[in-house]
Amino acid sequence: MTRRPWELVCCACWFVLAGCGDTQRSAPADGSGERLRFTDVTAGSGLELTLVSGAAPARQLIESMGAGVGLIDYDRDGDLDVFAPNGATLDTPRQGPGCRLFENRGELQFVDVTQAAGLTWSGWGMAVAVGDADGDGWDDLYVCAFGDNALLRNTGDGRFEDVTEVAGVGDERWAAAAAFGDIDNDGDLDLYVVNYFFHDLENPPPYTNFKGVAVPRGPEGMRAQADVLYENDGDGSFSDITALSGCGDVSPAYGLGVVMLDFDGDGQLEIFVGNDSQANFLFDDARGDATPVSADAAPDTAAPGRRRLVDTAALMGVGLSSMGREQATMGIAVADVDGNGYADLFTTNFSSDTNTLHTNLDGVLFEDRTARFGLSYVSRPYLGWSAMFFDFDHDADEDLLLFNGHVFPMATKLSMDSEARQPPLLFAREGPVFEPVGAASAGAWLGEPHNDRGAAFGDLDADGDVDVVVAELSGPLRLLRNDSEKAGTWISLALRDERPGARNRNGIGARVELAGGDPQRRWIFSGGGYASASAPHAHFGLPAGTSGVDLTIHWPDGRQQRLSGLASGRHHVVERRD
Repeated sequence: MTRRPWELVCCACWFVLAGCGDTQRSAPADGSGERLRFTDVTAGSGLELTLVSGAAPARQLIESMGAGVGLIDYDRDGDLDVFAPNGATLDTPRQGPGCRLFENRGELQFVDVTQAAGLTWSGWGMAVAVGDADGDGWDDLYVCAFGDNALLRNTGDGRFEDVTEVAGVGDERWAAAAAFGDIDNDGDLDLYVVNYFFHDLENPPPYTNFKGVAVPRGPEGMRAQADVLYENDGDGSFSDITALSGCGDVSPAYGLGVVMLDFDGDGQLEIFVGNDSQANFLFDDARGDATPVSADAAPDTAAPGRRRLVDTAALMGVGLSSMGREQATMGIAVADVDGNGYADLFTTNFSSDTNTLHTNLDGVLFEDRTARFGLSYVSRPYLGWSAMFFDFDHDADEDLLLFNGHVFPMATKLSMDSEARQPPLLFAREGPVFEPVGAASAGAWLGEPHNDRGAAFGDLDADGDVDVVVAELSGPLRLLRNDSEKAGTWISLALRDERPGARNRNGIGARVELAGGDPQRRWIFSGGGYASASAPHAHFGLPAGTSGVDLTIHWPDGRQQRLSGLASGRHHVVERRD
């Protein structure tokens, strides 16, 4: 059994026409894109699960939304296990085949331990968020569903118990995403839950016309359902503070994604919500003027207490596209794409539109630079879902992988300018732009059309690079092993807050900065992707020959921890004990 090489360490708008200045390009001239390669190793891995999402082909929109997948080290043995919420059918929407948990036994071998773990939840699962909700050191699972969300508490002995009712986080609305984060700066993890729209299975809306084709109706014309912000009470229970926080002041929207992150560098988390066919939300503190905080500064984190939040998406330039249009945000990815120290936002959208890259200029204003970075025109035929930035080939910059598939099973290139089943898109970062990579170099998986939805990213085989688990609509889980040729070496970190009374054990909300050369930054955050939970690790590619690594951890409470001479080629667990 192969284990991870552990080492413990104590201590204004820019307007462009879609596709303008952005043309389909071949692989990078220097061959960097040819280094990127993945292999589908699902067969024989033990990840044997065909996901359920109503019938195929879909008759109602709910059957087309699919579900996500989550990575969680549920037994704290140092490797990443796989959780799938799974769905149900129109006939028995509250009683599907049930969620599944697969234990990682090393060497990309997984064993189904659902029954042994006491996981009996079997609703219509959509999304999963992973976080230590009760601060006991063991990550828990929050499942978003079409009716009856669930908080599954990790008891620490290999089992889970349903504590939804006791915790006060049950909700019968159609929930599509959730994220954990310390929104009130009191040291524990709060929870934001994104809801979609009211859908009556017994009396579904009639079909509507889309490009001359009759298709299931939604979300436009449907009654949107409000999101919920739960404050962690610190005793295993949560309180609904949606109204008190100000998040309830917005009109309900068709929410599909959420990320909680410090976008402006003030030491407090903001909440970005991706909405379908409506403007996105960005909840931040109400303030008279927006003053940027240097990305290199050590902000004074606000004292614990309830904050008054307002939607600043329009003001900051992330509510709409560069053309001032509402988009259909599905997935969310975060990275410092332009290298200025602030987190940028990439969102996947509907077909015949482009995916969108909003670069964070100074913590106060975002700018749509999708075309400038080479990411607009190429995405127009695709309907995007999960996406993530990672340095897959260890050349010290982050690449981009995203998964696609149409919501309408009757879609064809002739009728909708887009096929129902679509291949993934892989981009190699090449200087100032992202270059598309083809299947000839990256592997057959990249040319294979699927109807993908969720995807979770993490080093599943402990070899130092980032692998992927993909959830296909009414299809099997797929395991993609990263076989990329490496240009350099690597380092990755997991954070552990071991102080007495600490409750945010994994440092959710932290920022990690790598010194030397071109500084690199990673954020430890919850949410993103589509309906999925990736590993809460900071992963960096390093130039070849790098040995000792210097970095700074900006913990969620504002404390900075500097570490020097960390060995490359290792996964470090950084413990905080001050």
